[in-house]
Amino acid sequence: MHWTPCASARPGALKCVSTPSTSNGGSASKTTERGSPKKTWPVFSIRFSPPNLWAMVWALAWPCRTPSFTNWAGNLRRKTMPKVLCSGSACPMTFWRPEPGMLNSVIVVDDEAPIRQAVEQWLTLSGFEVQVFARAEECLAQLPEHFPGVVLTDVRMPGMSGLELLSRLQGMDPDLPVILLTGHGDVPMAVEAMREGAYDFLEKPFSPETLISNLRRALEKRQLVLENRRLHEQADARTRLDATLLGVSPSLQTLRRQVLELAQLPVNVIIRGETGSGKELVARCLHDFGPRAGKPFVALNCAAIPEHLFEAELFGHESGAFTGAQGKRIGRLEYADGGTVFLDEIKSMPMAQQVKLLRVLQDKRLERLGSNQSIDVNLRIIAATKPDLLEEARAGRFREDLAYRLNVAELRLPPLRERLEDIAQLFSHFARAAAERMGRESPALSAARLSQLLSHDWPGNVRELANSAERQALGLELTSPQPDTQLQGHSLAARQEAFEAQCLRASLARHKGDIKAVLNELQLPRRTLNEKMQRHALVREMFLN
Repeated sequence: MHWTPCASARPGALKCVSTPSTSNGGSASKTTERGSPKKTWPVFSIRFSPPNLWAMVWALAWPCRTPSFTNWAGNLRRKTMPKVLCSGSACPMTFWRPEPGMLNSVIVVDDEAPIRQAVEQWLTLSGFEVQVFARAEECLAQLPEHFPGVVLTDVRMPGMSGLELLSRLQGMDPDLPVILLTGHGDVPMAVEAMREGAYDFLEKPFSPETLISNLRRALEKRQLVLENRRLHEQADARTRLDATLLGVSPSLQTLRRQVLELAQLPVNVIIRGETGSGKELVARCLHDFGPRAGKPFVALNCAAIPEHLFEAELFGHESGAFTGAQGKRIGRLEYADGGTVFLDEIKSMPMAQQVKLLRVLQDKRLERLGSNQSIDVNLRIIAATKPDLLEEARAGRFREDLAYRLNVAELRLPPLRERLEDIAQLFSHFARAAAERMGRESPALSAARLSQLLSHDWPGNVRELANSAERQALGLELTSPQPDTQLQGHSLAARQEAFEAQCLRASLARHKGDIKAVLNELQLPRRTLNEKMQRHALVREMFLN
């Protein structure tokens, strides 16, 4: 006794037909050549055991299922279905469930509705997420990039054939597993298709366990391929980020790791740091290393826009919205739809515009000035500030609700004086870039010059260091604040500490981090030198180059 899709019945119905059984429990009927009268052939062989009877009841009722029926059926199945149904040839309808975290997406392409429905029902019962298409063209139009699953397609279909679909899919993603469904006469063609890149083929009629087994292996392979791609992309991203956010200090290594993690998350970010510490560069990295990389990145300095123009700049305006508003203008937020908006010095944003920005963040909609029509926007906001926004909110200088809405995640950029290990690398990079830009030879960084750089406090942070490197590339006379000038009014002990730090830096720079040479020059015990270097935040690796 066999059950097969019945074209004359309602969609999804199964019909019982009697056919001679072969020794392996399959059907002796065969699929006829295309063009000849079509015979009914079984898709699945089903025995009348309790699990199989349950599957038949579910399949028959599937087209007209309701939420109440689904709940009732789920309870019935939990009560009547054993945990281990059966195995081997005695149970062709063994249920297989994907492991947690395993891929389970399958696309089925077949022009014959009964086959599509039968395969969809069985795969859905087995825990797969199934999409079905009657035409290959529909599948191509809706296939997502990096599809995390398997494509199951018939070979002979009107319009684009399964082999043509295979060729197109190979062009889009050579590693996407494609399983072909073939009739008896198409087997040589399917074998040739496997040489061209198909994962496997199934000859009709096929058993459910064969289908499930093939899909399981294909999904396991797909999962390995996608995981390998992800690891390669992460490694490439780390390499590119290391070349963008330069530095060897622990604080910079932590910052790079946080940037890579936050770049993938759809959350707003606050970047805190002093003037010149590189807040916009970090914001750009959060955009470039995330899923919005191909969309606009719009940077806006809130302190540079006059208050009376702020709303029109941020939200846009309609023609005639105010005096001088000639024509419609798209605002920065609308222009950045799908991408990222970087709001530098957000503390300077007028209170009235803070309210409107909060509404955009909550509703994901905005209105142009002079318009009543709402416009949907999909934005990520990255805001930069020097003071703590929450402290500003408690002092009444910033809206507290907006501060909490923006401060989902926070990145702190350390000032340059807290990461002296990075100065040599940063200065050399800026000097080399400036020399190339001006067509000059890149100047070498001498030990004396490095000692000057390390003794400076760098109130302007990386921006000040870049300017200093550019001056050196131009060959201009270089000056650096001296300790006695910086420490006027300080105690003798403070001046002694500063002088000691300068001597240590100069000696380490002169000997390129050679500790033995420094010990000989300064006539210090090794333990004393280690203590002084630790007290002045000096690390040997800072002076190796």
